[in-house]
Amino acid sequence: MKQKTSKQRIYDLILAALCMALGIVLPFFTGQIPQIGGMLLPMHLPVLLCGLLCGWQYGGLVGFVLPLLRYAMFGMPPIFPTGIAMAFELAAYGIIAGYLYNHSRWQCVISLYRSLIAAMIGGRIVWGVVRVLLTGVSGEPFTWQLFLSGAFLTAIPGIILQLVFIPVLMVALDRTGMVRFRREDKTAETVQS
Repeated sequence: MKQKTSKQRIYDLILAALCMALGIVLPFFTGQIPQIGGMLLPMHLPVLLCGLLCGWQYGGLVGFVLPLLRYAMFGMPPIFPTGIAMAFELAAYGIIAGYLYNHSRWQCVISLYRSLIAAMIGGRIVWGVVRVLLTGVSGEPFTWQLFLSGAFLTAIPGIILQLVFIPVLMVALDRTGMVRFRREDKTAETVQS
């Protein structure tokens, strides 16, 4: 993978800031109602996009800071245990999606889905582990049923939204030329060898 130029780094920084702003604003569309937010997962979309567009470093940073910043600004999500667990979960989303997608041999819709699904599973596992640790500190039980309900069952509409919206947006960005899918050139590999 080639080094990014300073112009590309500035572009990534601007995109990461835009994703952070989207993550702050999108939850207002769910009316700040935790049940609806838990179903549609409005902060997850910009974090996944940030990881895919800017790379795992920016995706992880935006994912970790976003719930903490929203708590500091608006008091939502509640910081303990929800906000802290979300910070680690969203950081995992950004890191996993960004790393897998940007290190794919070909950046296409298939590698995009692989990256998204791996990030969703990995992020939810991280969320579960952090919730177990935090509830152990607070003395609250965190059961297997609570994990399945919080990570998957109530989040099905948000998961579907992510699996439909993000690939559609990435294909649109590719078609407009703003962000291109990349394919490794085999001749370049043989010349470098």
